[in-house]
Amino acid sequence: MHYDYLIVGAGLFGAVFCERASAAGKRVLVLEKRNHIGGNTYTKEIEGIQVHQYGAHIFHTNDPAVWSYINRFGEFNRYTNSPVANYHGELYSLPFNMYTFNRMWGVTTPQEAEEEIRRQREKAGISQPRNLEEQAISLVGQDIYEKLIKGYTEKQWGRSCTELPAFIIRRLPVRFTFDNNYFNARFQGIPMEGYTALAEKLFSGAEIRLNTDYLDNKPYWDSLADTVIYTGAIDRYFGYPLGPLQYRSVRFETEVLDLPNYQGNAVINYTDRETPYTRIIEHKHFVFGTQPKTVISREYSAEWQPGEEPYYPVNDDANNALYEQYRALAEEEKNVFFCGRLGEYRYYDMDVVIARALSLAESLLQGKRSNP
Repeated sequence: MHYDYLIVGAGLFGAVFCERASAAGKRVLVLEKRNHIGGNTYTKEIEGIQVHQYGAHIFHTNDPAVWSYINRFGEFNRYTNSPVANYHGELYSLPFNMYTFNRMWGVTTPQEAEEEIRRQREKAGISQPRNLEEQAISLVGQDIYEKLIKGYTEKQWGRSCTELPAFIIRRLPVRFTFDNNYFNARFQGIPMEGYTALAEKLFSGAEIRLNTDYLDNKPYWDSLADTVIYTGAIDRYFGYPLGPLQYRSVRFETEVLDLPNYQGNAVINYTDRETPYTRIIEHKHFVFGTQPKTVISREYSAEWQPGEEPYYPVNDDANNALYEQYRALAEEEKNVFFCGRLGEYRYYDMDVVIARALSLAESLLQGKRSNP
């Protein structure tokens, strides 16, 4: 059989594009080198609990069109992301808000909190932040930086905060209210049946081949389709001729515990440098579970090596420059579109992935040949 579209990678971008193409009557073949669909949003049921196998995925968006679209394929609950920070047993609210400031300094009004941050910023002498450390101190002061940002960030990225660009932390919410909602998003929730059930519906109109690596037999697979939607790593596509792009990877230790509640919250970040893991996820709390047992996952950040799963692109100047060279190569490829987190070497929230997949599908289905 000949296909209109070959989708490489059964993650969220591929799933949304597949649904749109299938709905338009196109023949779609999906190749996935792992043994499951859903990409890093994949959830697996353990003890009646939907376990996020590749880390917490909390859907949030301000785009009503994206929210309306994804709700066609699964019911979302009202989960609100309110993580907690644990610093040597001291517990603080995340995002940084009045609960955090009261716990840290004993202040009770927004004016007192703002004044304390201003005092610490002036003491540090920062006028124009040059790196993540200076950006953090400018946002929340020296005390919060030292306890709640420095250790966690250096574990996550494997680099000193003075070596990391300031933009990494600019999206961190800081509020002078008692609002524990991490995201400034109009819509937020978790699929009640898990993300895998969502992916199954999105891919229902296509032929899927799991445990199949497109790059092992690329000429053959290319011969079967008019257009390739490639969502794998852009540097791997070309065989790393310019060298590999850098990523951070994550290792998970997941265990079932014979108790109904381990930590009382879905996400607790361990912000001291001495604790080897960055956070613990207790999966049942994403959907307000009442199961007699619980499942937790400890997350360990690590430098990525070829053959491992890449998670977070290291978008510093050197890697961005290298990506631009690969992107130039990609533009020479005919009828191949490089998409998603790995194909575009960008960290994307799920709603952005959906929006970009919808945009590309609309463009191609209308006969246009351009990326969104």
